Amino acid sequence: MRGYGPRTPDPKWPGNARIAVQIVLNYEEGGENNILHGDKASEAFLSEIVGAAAWDAQRHWNMESIYEYGARAGFWRLHRLLKNLPVTVYGVATALARAPEQVAAMQDAGWEIASHGLKWIEYKDYTEEEERADLHAAIKLHTAVTGTRPRGWYTGRCSENTLRLVAEEGGFDYCADSYADDLPYYARFDGHDQLVVPYTLDCNDMRFATPQGFNSGDQFEAYLRDTFDALYAEGAEGAAKMMSIGLHCRLVGRPGRVQALKRFIDYANSHEGVWFATRAQIAAHWRATHPPAPRTRPSLMDRDTFVATYGGVFEHSDWVAAQAWQLELGPAHDSAAGLHAALIRAFRAAPAPDRLDVLDAHPDLAGRLAAANRLTKESTAEQASAGLDALTDEERKTFTALNEEYTTKHGFPFIIAVRDHDKTSIMEAFKRRIGHTSEAEFAEACAQVERIAFFRLQDMLPE
Repeated sequence: MRGYGPRTPDPKWPGNARIAVQIVLNYEEGGENNILHGDKASEAFLSEIVGAAAWDAQRHWNMESIYEYGARAGFWRLHRLLKNLPVTVYGVATALARAPEQVAAMQDAGWEIASHGLKWIEYKDYTEEEERADLHAAIKLHTAVTGTRPRGWYTGRCSENTLRLVAEEGGFDYCADSYADDLPYYARFDGHDQLVVPYTLDCNDMRFATPQGFNSGDQFEAYLRDTFDALYAEGAEGAAKMMSIGLHCRLVGRPGRVQALKRFIDYANSHEGVWFATRAQIAAHWRATHPPAPRTRPSLMDRDTFVATYGGVFEHSDWVAAQAWQLELGPAHDSAAGLHAALIRAFRAAPAPDRLDVLDAHPDLAGRLAAANRLTKESTAEQASAGLDALTDEERKTFTALNEEYTTKHGFPFIIAVRDHDKTSIMEAFKRRIGHTSEAEFAEACAQVERIAFFRLQDMLPE
């Protein structure tokens, strides 16, 4: 759920482009559900017949002819429009096998042909073994039809196992079965970093075939332009992204829609700093510019390692880390901010006496432990950052008196996140907070403990 967090990496697109525009042409016609293909029922997905139902053990002539239009007419209309642009084809292997002229045209145009699976069918109810078998069969057929094995993969109607099976196969430069980001990212499976180049369902002509989708080409064009403008502006501000556009021969290949696509392409081409690219080009660029790098993953640590690593974040209080480890830790907690959220949840949920123990574990500022060099290395560095290791005799005398007065009144040491302060502001806070009620100071001290913990985690888990 965290992704790249508040600051996305600079993709450094070629030519310092402000945006990468990636066009996908889904070639599915001939790979859809059809009893002629050995399927149990007809196709019911993504056609002009919105809300169509599958017909068990029957051919659906209307549905077949709609898909047929995509191969017979829509493809060629789109080929004429896009043949001079970099395009990625998501090719269903059985559809490609039934389309030799279209495949030749794709290759003549220099388009990338990625795999869209063996058949254009739903995999949610397939066993892992069945889906794996289809994946390997798709690679084999794709290779025989196109002459090369696919280096990109997109199932589309996938299962929870799809991305892991693609990574397991090991031969794909990228998988597109994700809608999670505007930039590529890596997913790790069994020690393998699989590059994911996310796809889109919003900048996608499939919305011509869904309820509350696009009713006209103008709506499609407006949505593409708005998306382009937003991402282009982000790129101008130094946070460039990728814009994916999904097309289908039988949908935007209709004459009443294709003009909207043409107008958008003209619009995008009218801007400087636009990189039209295939997914293979984007994947190659990302791997070269942002190769996978090992990083600390607290959410994957066993309990003993986690506690040993983070037990000192809350001063001498391993129990906070032990309690946090039992929470639902995931990738969102593999950053300083994320892990801090888990640790403070554990701290805040603890009874007041346990939290008081944490306060008591903190040393006095510039107190006897500091003088005796008995602070933890974290506390030593923190106090030194505010100059508390270089006090004059008079300053040390003042701090000692304030420590004694504060502790006598409130029953626990004065605690402050010194990285937010200098020596003068610490002294001012000391004098001001002595006058607070002990209840208010307990809450303030707990908040300062949490702040100290965050600074420590930033050191341990840098961005």
